[in-house]
Amino acid sequence: MVSALYVVLGALLLIKLSVDVVRLRMQYRVAYGDGGFYELQTAIRVHGNAVEYIPIAALLLVMMEMNGADIWMVHLCGIMLLCGRLFHYVGLKQREFRWRRNGMAATYASLLLMVAANLYYLPWSQILTLR
Repeated sequence: MVSALYVVLGALLLIKLSVDVVRLRMQYRVAYGDGGFYELQTAIRVHGNAVEYIPIAALLLVMMEMNGADIWMVHLCGIMLLCGRLFHYVGLKQREFRWRRNGMAATYASLLLMVAANLYYLPWSQILTLR
């Protein structure tokens, strides 16, 4: 199952972003919230944003493959998603709006492609039957 590669890479990215938050919490000695530190605020938001998008995208990717989408399409959507999340991370961390904007565009494009592919490849004959 090809989509497993992108689910694993997405999980590794989430772990990395989580470790960034933990490291900054220890550095600034902040147990709750962000302590008013911009760097910690950014790390928390980067991690939170990834948590908001990666799980649903991973589910869409797996379902797309299970429904019979072409493997090249799974790779395309998986790569777009991960690149989008990485661009967004770089953009927020370095305060580069262009990277952040392009990251969100790639993320949204991958999500929309996965939604469209899932709708196309759904087993409509089973869904629409009443038995």
